[in-house]
Amino acid sequence: SVSSLVLLRTTSSSSSLPPLSCDSHNMPTGYLNAADAAALDDELMKTPGYTLEQLMELAGLAVAEAVYQSVPPVTEKDGTKRRKILLICGPGNNGGDGLVAARHLFFFGHYDCTIVYPKRTSKEHFVNLVKQCEDVGIPFFDEMPGAEELATYDAIVDSIFGFSFKGEPREPFGTIMKQMMEAQKQNSHLQVISVDVPSGWNVDEGDVAKTGFVPDILVSLTTPKSCSKEFTGRHFIGGRFLPPAIASKYNVQMPPYPGVSQVMEVTREQIEG
Repeated sequence: SVSSLVLLRTTSSSSSLPPLSCDSHNMPTGYLNAADAAALDDELMKTPGYTLEQLMELAGLAVAEAVYQSVPPVTEKDGTKRRKILLICGPGNNGGDGLVAARHLFFFGHYDCTIVYPKRTSKEHFVNLVKQCEDVGIPFFDEMPGAEELATYDAIVDSIFGFSFKGEPREPFGTIMKQMMEAQKQNSHLQVISVDVPSGWNVDEGDVAKTGFVPDILVSLTTPKSCSKEFTGRHFIGGRFLPPAIASKYNVQMPPYPGVSQVMEVTREQIEG
């Protein structure tokens, strides 16, 4: 997904929404299925006139902040330790979210990012995103690092497939996912953070392809998707800009984000009520 909204489901049928406040933490977010997620994205780009580029920028910023909260800078006697982040980007919009996140992490400071991007697109916006990362010195590779190198990373951002994924992971991503899972298994310190939907999962039904992949952390964009009902790791939802009219139409509401944060960590109880 490219829309980095986070919405809370409400049972009210009223067209007016209550004001956001920190007292509404108990309102459940609910889950969004594939059809509604796609329809909401489409409507955002038609009715309010958001561009794909705007939505992707907001999504990537939310992902970067979730990484910052999950893998914070560590202060040592000789200064702040730089954290190593590997971002694996797919060919679509989910991969674009990862490219944006890498750039933001660079500007957050204290992060050394590397991007694996084996299937690039010639679309202008994606070409520009690559150039922006290259301009700040973020290296790109077509293949995964070896097992010994992977062990030196603090986190892997899984930004391969989003909510439109169906079937089984295609190559080279099937092999890349196996390498990612093996690194996760062999290195207890290494956190795998999935963007919107764990790659290889069906957005409504979960891991129907039986990949066996389960991330440590999930960053839901829009609302949590139906497949995340079985997810038990740390769960963030991200973004904060949904127009009230669209929120009312889809019977959802943005949560009370703290301060100026673009993400909020939630529990299962906060999702389901």
